[in-house]
Amino acid sequence: MTKKDQTILASAAGLMWNVIESYGLDPEPYFRKAHIDPRLINDPQARFSLTLIDRAYRELYETVNDPCMGLKVASLWHPSNLASLGYAWLASSTLYTALNRLSRYVRIINDAIAVGLEEQGDNLVITITSDDREMPAYYQEDSSSAILMSMCRANYGVELNPVSVSFKHPGSACSGEYYSFFRCPVEFGAEFNQIVLPLDVVNKPLTSSNPQLAQINDQVMINYLARLDKEDIVQQVKAAIIDQLPSGNVTEDTVAEAIFISKRSLQRKLNEKGTTFKTILTEVRQDLALKYIHDRKLTLTEISFMLGFSEMCSFSRAFKLWTGESPKEFRRLD
Repeated sequence: MTKKDQTILASAAGLMWNVIESYGLDPEPYFRKAHIDPRLINDPQARFSLTLIDRAYRELYETVNDPCMGLKVASLWHPSNLASLGYAWLASSTLYTALNRLSRYVRIINDAIAVGLEEQGDNLVITITSDDREMPAYYQEDSSSAILMSMCRANYGVELNPVSVSFKHPGSACSGEYYSFFRCPVEFGAEFNQIVLPLDVVNKPLTSSNPQLAQINDQVMINYLARLDKEDIVQQVKAAIIDQLPSGNVTEDTVAEAIFISKRSLQRKLNEKGTTFKTILTEVRQDLALKYIHDRKLTLTEISFMLGFSEMCSFSRAFKLWTGESPKEFRRLD
């Protein structure tokens, strides 16, 4: 999967909304500037381009200039940010079981991250790897490790302390905060980003265990992954279309270029899925139009622009074809 194809679950991206608010800022302008539709955060099927999310995070970092921002994210984490994985995590019988679930299903949340587990002596070594991205490396590494530590403490208890923690980055101006948060030896400039936990701790039965609830959420994740894999090319095209719509220039050529395949290959792959570029473009516009039309803060002209229509009359004709009513009539009756 190429960098431009990588996505994050919309509910996980919702964590960013909380981070921006924690600095006393309005999140919406940051999302809009990065061409991310915040209305999709609560859509369980929606995914955002990681490239766009990284742009928004970089914009925030340049605004607040907080070297501890990655650690701060951990205090704002909530199981709902991880959808079914979050609830299966909390219902796991042991931390080891929970970590195995994370390793197996993490790409549902963020397909640029992988979690590896390896027993070494009396310890379990958790290695977090991530593809290179646009955000500062130390923010990326800090937030991943800090969120994982918060997740482990949510299951086991706040008294949980790792054996050690290591980061590939050389440290930052708030290095002292790492020791306060992790409460263990912290190494910077290491070969890997790792958290080491004692095996007797990760194998300890948890009082919050709920095998039935965990199994239900496991099945949800299995079904989601199967659908995601099956619709991969369709999802890539949809994500590229959403990215490009505000530019007003969305074509098979521009989308094929964005996902690094030829126009002919794009046509062939979509044909294999029983669809076409034109069909997907119409579906995306229609879905977004019905979401946007309910937002009274957006004018109809703004909605037309966001959907990539060059003229308001073109948007009105399309909307009436989809719903049987003009945008103005639909909004008046809403």
